[in-house]
Amino acid sequence: MSALSCTEDLFSNLLCCEDSEILSGDLPECSSDFESPDIEESIALFIENERKHVPGIISSRKNLSESVDQAARQASVAWILKVQRYYGFQPLTAYLSVNYLDRFLYCHNLPEQTNGWPLQLLSTACLSLAAKMEEPMVPSLLDLQVEGAKFLFEPKTIRRMEFLVLGVLDWKLRSITPFTFLSFFAYKLDSAGTFNDYLISRATDIILSNIQEASFLEYWPSCIAAATILCAANDIPNFSYINAGHAELWCEGLRKENIVSCYRLVQGIGVNTRLRKRSKALPQIRVMTRASKGSFDSQGKGIILFIWYILSVLVNGQQVAEQVSASTEASIGKGRWLWLHDFF
Repeated sequence: MSALSCTEDLFSNLLCCEDSEILSGDLPECSSDFESPDIEESIALFIENERKHVPGIISSRKNLSESVDQAARQASVAWILKVQRYYGFQPLTAYLSVNYLDRFLYCHNLPEQTNGWPLQLLSTACLSLAAKMEEPMVPSLLDLQVEGAKFLFEPKTIRRMEFLVLGVLDWKLRSITPFTFLSFFAYKLDSAGTFNDYLISRATDIILSNIQEASFLEYWPSCIAAATILCAANDIPNFSYINAGHAELWCEGLRKENIVSCYRLVQGIGVNTRLRKRSKALPQIRVMTRASKGSFDSQGKGIILFIWYILSVLVNGQQVAEQVSASTEASIGKGRWLWLHDFF
């Protein structure tokens, strides 16, 4: 009997230390159930207690930015998202991984000048812990290190890092996240439920596409959820009039100014991301400076003549083409003519 008691005590120490009264219940899936006063109270309780489950995120952003290179952090988060897509993990798994990563970095400095392997090890451990929390099927620790992982760690090394993370986080792994609020806020925006699935899906995509930016996590989860639902609503003409003033009324504890600030940040990050993608997609074109209108006119005329030269070769033969070649060289100069000739 004493052995059984010791075993129970051992396993009780392995349980996460969250308050069961706060995190025990799941939100309803049916939209009509959101009309219950108990749901309103539960959401208000989540908002009241979310700071306890995201410790230090807002107050510590300056310290976090000083303790780790932001480019290295972005690369780690990008790798977590790649693995999440590779295995089809839930979005919550990726978000929790980043949550653990940031909370650990706030409390614990990593060794410097190590070619980045400590951060890779930490990312792997955080992803493993989040997957164990949320996924029904979890790959082995070796199989988890895919999608361009720079270093390959032995399972025992990752397990030691997991225990270090658990100790630093005080075993508090079930954080309140924006996904806690998305269904409820979508219902508040669209009580008929016509666009709820789209709003939740689109807001989820926005959250995952922004968690690489450390500034995004300066906001509490409820604020992020409200702002991303508003961003998703922008795609639906029926809800184009909805703004942060409306969102503030969805539940007690939301603040209009915080929602507006987060909304603008998300919009700005989206614009910058699109610009970066567009600049990468543009071909690299060799540009020649033009000193004056006269030089522009002569160069433009020369290019036209050069095209005429090409067509002459194809249609009229080499003799006529040589006459066009001489005319083009005289128009734009021998140097530019040779450059055009070699280029094409």
